[in-house]
Amino acid sequence: MSIRRLPPTLINRIAAGEVVERPASALKELVENAVDAGACRISVRLSAGGIDGIEVIDDGCGMDADSMALALERHATSKLPESLWETGAIEGVATLGFRGEALPSIASVARLILESRERGGEGWRRIVDNGTLVEEGPAALPPGTRVRVEGLFERIPARRKFLRSPRAEYAACLDIVRRLAMARPEIGFAVEHDGRRVLSVPPGETRPERVAALTDRALADNSVAVDLERAGHVLGGVAGLPTFNRGIADHQYLFVNGRPVRDKLLVGAVRGAYAEMLARDRHAVVALFLDVPADGVDVNVHPAKTEVRFRDPALVRGLIVSGLRRALDEAGHRVVQAADAGAMANWQAEPMASSAPPPEAFAWGTPAGDLLVRDARPTFLSPPPAACAEPASEPVPSTTTHPLGVARGQVARTYIVAEAEDGLVIVDQHAAHERLVLERLRRALAAGGAPRQALLLPEVIELDEPACDRLEERAGELAEMGLEIERFGAQAVLVRAVPALLGQSDVAGLIRDLADEIAAHDQALSLKERLDHVAATMACHGSVRAGRVLSVPEMNALLREMEVTPHSGQCNHGRPTWVKLAHGDIEKLFGRR
Repeated sequence: MSIRRLPPTLINRIAAGEVVERPASALKELVENAVDAGACRISVRLSAGGIDGIEVIDDGCGMDADSMALALERHATSKLPESLWETGAIEGVATLGFRGEALPSIASVARLILESRERGGEGWRRIVDNGTLVEEGPAALPPGTRVRVEGLFERIPARRKFLRSPRAEYAACLDIVRRLAMARPEIGFAVEHDGRRVLSVPPGETRPERVAALTDRALADNSVAVDLERAGHVLGGVAGLPTFNRGIADHQYLFVNGRPVRDKLLVGAVRGAYAEMLARDRHAVVALFLDVPADGVDVNVHPAKTEVRFRDPALVRGLIVSGLRRALDEAGHRVVQAADAGAMANWQAEPMASSAPPPEAFAWGTPAGDLLVRDARPTFLSPPPAACAEPASEPVPSTTTHPLGVARGQVARTYIVAEAEDGLVIVDQHAAHERLVLERLRRALAAGGAPRQALLLPEVIELDEPACDRLEERAGELAEMGLEIERFGAQAVLVRAVPALLGQSDVAGLIRDLADEIAAHDQALSLKERLDHVAATMACHGSVRAGRVLSVPEMNALLREMEVTPHSGQCNHGRPTWVKLAHGDIEKLFGRR
């Protein structure tokens, strides 16, 4: 078979396959062109999720008739500066788009109507139907550009049948505009779908305002600012509190030099920064803006420029992890405080008598001391382990000026009830103490190692051989954390000492969980992150359990330590450690307002 040149129409359709996969791909190219044109406002109109029609209107610089003709030719661009024209150093291009193939590629697989007018000039229109110029002439429109795409892939059934439903395509288009709008808070964006306004943000917003407007208004009150610079790399943005999370990672927005990207390195860094603060099936809400030198990143890895390659990926990952953790450290014991309306309604509707727990579920302390009034009947349960919270020796204070209030009692031997100036605070004692133990272990590691407690009789733990191998390889790291182990045959390890902070713990369960953690994360994480996972597993085994009766001084000691401990608002699995019922919420429950 002889080699022949492809016809121009087929060449354009092949190029379209690289750039235009679905309506959202075409919309991305058109909106990026509008941004690069210096627009202050961009309006998007969609029909049937963009399958039937996409229209993008901007008030940018516009084009004259000759420029419009060039814009519809392949490999023509206005985004390569004169200084780079001869050298072809495309890494110096600072605009969002560059390839110069978007408009001709779209025009080869749809009907494209391009209208534009420069300020002080005359408007012009060009209509290209699936690669063929069918009309051109004067057009009346304000300065700027208007592009309409109709019938995408209508004449290419093989491509059109792979498009998803209009609802799914609409969601993808909206996500594209949301990400671009988040990257450019100085530009106003509006989106209409089938005649209905679905998004509108004004120009000139601050970055936190724009992020909250496009994600969740509650993010403004449940987030921290991120700001860190290292070796010419600048990281900014907002990060949601660990308890302000979602079931999927659809609210993680990452930008490199103002360009929305989906990069595995960046996503992994976010996951690592929130490690031990989120459950594995929960995802953080973040919007991170990374500015790096032009020669430090390659944005031409992917035709649609959704992926990037960094010159120093370790530096970028470390910057994100450090920036997020530093910001989250400043959150202290903050936690999302949003009363669940359904739970409140059920509580108010159910008769008190039908839902009252048995008397032994309560243990109340008096305000004047640590006297506990509780069921004194004998029990067959084994005695609880010694409390790991440092007990207080002074009587219970009567003041409630502490942020988490003063302990007034214990419910179901699991929840501490405290009175604060502005409401009632309920604390999950196991979740709270688990976080406190983890932070103590981290501080001990930073200080050079955790103190250890030798076992009177070393304990032999039987495991399978691969698990023993993994633990043996990490014996040195575990020793730094106060856990002293050694190999004991092919399928067992010998535990000689445990971290003193853990108190009386289930050594066998701890070792088995550590083996599982190392198997799950050993290859993918750095040493620091592996140590954090190990510390979290130890903390879970060494914390005060639910069902442990605490004295009032012990409860107050726990509350005071929570107030000065970073991340104490959530446990190591991302769940809140305390909630607050404001006075207004309590009054509503009793119909007083």
